[in-house]
Amino acid sequence: MFQKLISYVEDIKERNHSSGAALVIIKDNKIVLEHYSGYHSNTANSRPVDESSQFNVASARKSYLGLVIAYALYEGKINSLDDLAAQYFESFDQELLGKTTIRHLVTHSHGLHETEDGTIFREFEPGEGWAYRGINILMMTELINRLYGKSFPELLEERVFRPLGFKETFWQTEPNEKLVQVVDNPNEPASYTVGLTNDGMESNLHTSAREFALWGNLHLNNGMQIVPEEVIQLATQVQNPLYKNKDLPQNGLFWYVQDTPALKSELGERVPKGSYQILGITGPTLLVIPEYNLVVAKMYNKRYNYGGNDYLHYIREFSNIVADTFFR
Repeated sequence: MFQKLISYVEDIKERNHSSGAALVIIKDNKIVLEHYSGYHSNTANSRPVDESSQFNVASARKSYLGLVIAYALYEGKINSLDDLAAQYFESFDQELLGKTTIRHLVTHSHGLHETEDGTIFREFEPGEGWAYRGINILMMTELINRLYGKSFPELLEERVFRPLGFKETFWQTEPNEKLVQVVDNPNEPASYTVGLTNDGMESNLHTSAREFALWGNLHLNNGMQIVPEEVIQLATQVQNPLYKNKDLPQNGLFWYVQDTPALKSELGERVPKGSYQILGITGPTLLVIPEYNLVVAKMYNKRYNYGGNDYLHYIREFSNIVADTFFR
């Protein structure tokens, strides 16, 4: 049943020069597949990938931030997604923020961008386009940390990771033998991607494929009586403004959500409505399909794993194969 998925994962691993891969599938709240292959690095004598291997999830950490933003909304620390961002970012250029709302910041529809020298400028008016940028992630991370007086990773540890029994999901600041290194250039040795801090501001979140899948299963099960159901719904339902361009992706709180299939969505057209997905530049993908009571977690360790103009094709095709495998 799973051979086509496994073959696809292995084919992409080889084609994109990832040294390791993992695939974990949860169906009806049971792990039905664990597949591990390759090594922690592209250097000799590297440790084989196994169930304890912790991959850098890169931008997939946005799903963790999204949950804490949903908490802030649920608990009234942020009054509404439609609050103007200016009232929360008083030191920011107020004219540049203009009519930008929290909703725009969490759905990639804000229109802000930053040059290499740190100059912030506007690409398009809020709500009138979609662009994947980093500035909104930094802004929302800083805001959450300020609103709660502690880092969002600390909040997650207290409220979610500890109650769930997570022991393999951390913002890493030091290398260790369980961390899978990241391949930047196939012709050069891979390296650890760790950060100086664990406040969520850096791309140093690592997790095992199993706990990545269980993170998705928490959402699939509406919080499992650990997280309020309303918090999960805020994070995983479509929250973006209505776009004139119907080809643009739909988002919850950073999750990509399947509504009406869209050409620029990272979810394939055969994935059922209400499904949602998150991914990172090093290759991790977490796909949740409520209609099939299904979670699929896929891991790689190659930066720019999907490569150039084929990026959307790889991502969409994987989700389509998953949907085909479990179609009733």
